Amino acid sequence: MGDASPAAAATSAAAAEAVTSAASAPRPFQELLLGRIRDVADFPQPGVTFKDITPLLADPATFSALVDAFVAHAHRPEVGPVDKVVGIEARGFILAAPVAYRLGAGFVPVRKKGKLPGATLEQAYLLEYGDATVEVVTDAFSDGDRVLVVDDVLATGGTVEATIELVHRAGAEVAGVAVLMELSFLGGRERLAPVVDRLHALLTV
Repeated sequence: MGDASPAAAATSAAAAEAVTSAASAPRPFQELLLGRIRDVADFPQPGVTFKDITPLLADPATFSALVDAFVAHAHRPEVGPVDKVVGIEARGFILAAPVAYRLGAGFVPVRKKGKLPGATLEQAYLLEYGDATVEVVTDAFSDGDRVLVVDDVLATGGTVEATIELVHRAGAEVAGVAVLMELSFLGGRERLAPVVDRLHALLTV
């Protein structure tokens, strides 16, 4: 593998500095993330602005910094230790899997109805542009597992709330929730009162 380009090295250094200073001065880190998230109007339906994180995922330094920030949240005393990391379909899978790897934890997918084999638990919920049902396999957790729930966006809170309910019904405990972006104007945080002290959003808009 060749040496990194000067531009890539500079981006990596900026990402590392942003993560290091995130606890006391998070703005540089937030600006790093925001600079790699683009708005797509009228997707998936008219009137909805989609937050596209594809450019963020494609940038190795920023993606690495994002994973580091989630891992740092999991190491907070009120959150850790973590036995399993849940990723919510679909972009939550991309974010949660490397976090689980870094924590030495298992990864559990929470999927849309009909996507998982075998016996499942299901939970219906409302979201900002419709309704849906999510599922998890019945043996995904051991009794008492401490679970970190990871997703890309906290909007109305319905998806995360349904996922928390699935975790509890499966006999595990929600240790914390971490999201890339919280859309505060939709009030999702208010639906997550039982875990709000362990809810961390890297960006709030």
